[in-house]
Amino acid sequence: MATPYAAVMSNFGDTRALAHLSDLHIGRSQANDERARGLCRALLEHAVDHVVVTGDLTHRGRTTEWTTFRDIFAPFLRNHRMTLVPGNHDRLGDDVAGEIMPGERVQVETAPGLYLVRVNSTGPHNRSWLHGHGLLTLEDIHAVDAALTKAPAHCMVVLLLHHHPSPLPDDRTVERLSSLMGWRFTSELDAGGLLLDRVRHRCDLVLHGHRHKPAARIVHDDPRPVRMFNAGSSTELAKGCLFTHSNGHMSAPLSWLSISEPTSGPSSRSPARSRGNRPGISGVENELSSLLGHQLAL
Repeated sequence: MATPYAAVMSNFGDTRALAHLSDLHIGRSQANDERARGLCRALLEHAVDHVVVTGDLTHRGRTTEWTTFRDIFAPFLRNHRMTLVPGNHDRLGDDVAGEIMPGERVQVETAPGLYLVRVNSTGPHNRSWLHGHGLLTLEDIHAVDAALTKAPAHCMVVLLLHHHPSPLPDDRTVERLSSLMGWRFTSELDAGGLLLDRVRHRCDLVLHGHRHKPAARIVHDDPRPVRMFNAGSSTELAKGCLFTHSNGHMSAPLSWLSISEPTSGPSSRSPARSRGNRPGISGVENELSSLLGHQLAL
């Protein structure tokens, strides 16, 4: 069994791991849900500190799917180590978005080393399969603005939402068809550009989902850069993204925690502090830039 992440990283000071999952689509198929269970096991095995899931937790918005999600990720939910936002699929069927994120459309949660701003980017139109685009109002942006003013200096500030704030290339046939027909199904948030302007200098990560192919970019290349990342569909990819942070800053390159590779043996677990090899994580593809180019180099 691999050495837990927390145990390895205890030698390197107050360093923690944040995992980003998205578009799990629980209930889509038995194989899909088994991959979700595998993801949870991998996260537990490596003692990841906190997990965020950016929408489409369920496939058809059914209460039974929401119950299955909670059963799968119970070890994180019951210890308050998981933060969720709803996606358009969660508005279908029984509409479980209100259970995923009850209350205001913009909320704040904190975890050790993290200040998490949750945004519900869904709307009533998402009750239909044909209207998957998001909703972001000026009131939502003002609420995000107000939340960011209260962020403590010692925490990494993370904005969480389901829909993408800026355009992304079409990566599936249905998306290409939607764009060709002029439908809004896969379009970016109308006010996404304004949102990204408002978070400048005050936010470190913008994490979202909706589109199933991972994508990344540096939104603002400032002394305090804003990095935006789409995790894709974690169950389709069979892996989740890991962000290592310390004292309010990312402290290592982004990496993937995969469930598709066998656990490393003891002989392969020598910790390393190099930028290209994150210590103590087996089944991880280091250097996210190998997948996404060099857009997210630290």
